Amino acid sequence: MHDPTNGEAGPASGRRARGELESGVLGVLWAADGPLTARQVRDRLPGDLAYTTVLTILSRLYDKSMLVRYREGRGYAYEPARAEAAHTAEQMHTLLERGHDHEAVLAHFVSALSEQDARSLGRLLQEGGARDDADGGDGRP
Repeated sequence: MHDPTNGEAGPASGRRARGELESGVLGVLWAADGPLTARQVRDRLPGDLAYTTVLTILSRLYDKSMLVRYREGRGYAYEPARAEAAHTAEQMHTLLERGHDHEAVLAHFVSALSEQDARSLGRLLQEGGARDDADGGDGRP
């Protein structure tokens, strides 16, 4: 059911939650080997979205500086402005900054990590942080 207080749709409404389409479009673009047109993005997304809906999402992401675009014919081809890892890390940092007790937030985060992720985090902390490569380790800017 739709909850008018938060603007998100519930499961019974058939509507997607806020940001779900943007996340899906970004996921398609991160998985691609290069820039994609709106039609190519639409063809790789699940469901039967209208071309104009995908074009609107791409335009919004471009306006938010999350995508770069290149002229292709009469339209554009799009690719992410930064690597998925960099985007996710920024989201994590933003959420941490919203909390009043950073140590408590970090403690809960660490306690929920898998053993493998905890080992990776420990290694990264010992090495002085994340990799220094600008592309986030996946070959993208």
